[in-house]
Amino acid sequence: MLATAVASRAADDVDVPAAELAAASPGTILRMWPLYGGVPAGYKGYRILYRSTGLGGEPIPVTGALMHPATPGATSRPIVAWAHPTSGVATPCAPTLFPYIAGMVQGIDRFTDAGYVIVATDYEGLGAPGRHPYLIGSSAARGVLDSVRAARTLKAANAGKRFVVWGHSQGGHAALFTGIEAASYAPELTLVGIAAAAPATNLVKLFEADKATGSGRSLTSMAIYSWSRVFDFSATRFVRANAIPAFEKLAKDCILSPAEFFTEDSDEKRLARNFLVSDPTQAPDIRRMMTENSPGPPPSRIPVFIAQGTADTVVNPAITRAYARSICSRGGRVTYDELPGGSHLVAGRDSANAAFDWMSQLFAGKAPRNDCKKQS
Repeated sequence: MLATAVASRAADDVDVPAAELAAASPGTILRMWPLYGGVPAGYKGYRILYRSTGLGGEPIPVTGALMHPATPGATSRPIVAWAHPTSGVATPCAPTLFPYIAGMVQGIDRFTDAGYVIVATDYEGLGAPGRHPYLIGSSAARGVLDSVRAARTLKAANAGKRFVVWGHSQGGHAALFTGIEAASYAPELTLVGIAAAAPATNLVKLFEADKATGSGRSLTSMAIYSWSRVFDFSATRFVRANAIPAFEKLAKDCILSPAEFFTEDSDEKRLARNFLVSDPTQAPDIRRMMTENSPGPPPSRIPVFIAQGTADTVVNPAITRAYARSICSRGGRVTYDELPGGSHLVAGRDSANAAFDWMSQLFAGKAPRNDCKKQS
């Protein structure tokens, strides 16, 4: 089943002539194919290739998934834009290359029951040509915002301009940056709320806290591999030369299926614990880049939902709480969903119902609970 789905997906033509890209406006759907497997009952699903904007302002193709009710709608439908957690940084690690993309959208059953349009970007460089800018906020935000624009161009979806962005981990980081960039990049859209489960916020502190753990070594490898390609420096600046083969194998791993998680764990154990020749968080240019890509508070008018497991060893709960307090200190509104004993891997799943209840209030024009007094 998996091999068949991936093989058929490889036939999708994601190469777009430069002239076609240049002529397209952001959010234009350039190609569209049926979404293989897992489309919810009563919904139509597509894998889409749409036009977005790269780090240098250039037009780029980005892939994603689009799902909408099969029946015509009488009114414009709300949109949920899903931003996925880390799936890898190599091009084949796009969630739409997995045969059950719908199952990765946490809370999808609640969204479909409500009749929402659902879009799920793969991000720049995953699924389409290019290099993936891992945890680079503007790239992720544009990928999300242009996926919402793409949904609105498909007449059958009947998608309105109101949307919520909902993400986990890397996707939480993307969701927060979407809130920061929405008004300037896509002013025609109305972002009614930002929902983030175990989001990556203060990148320097997170990388420093994780560097001694197995998951931290995996994420550090992916980050160095991505950033060395995007920002044009040699990985040997930070990685020991004799560790490069093991480092690259781990860095190119995808983590979409149970089998891939086992492979990643095995590859991580093969990488020497002292594979770094120097700490990238101490390099002035890398530290500056990480600081610039640590999200600040979004505009105070946009409500924020944050979920965080208390036993999360990848995203330190204290760092997330500090971020929530920073939103409150700027006059923002935060609904904080603490997950007692919750781990990082299941934060999106375990908070999906609460996130749905929160966003349904927003779509209904109601004000959700504000926990800012508790965060002071």
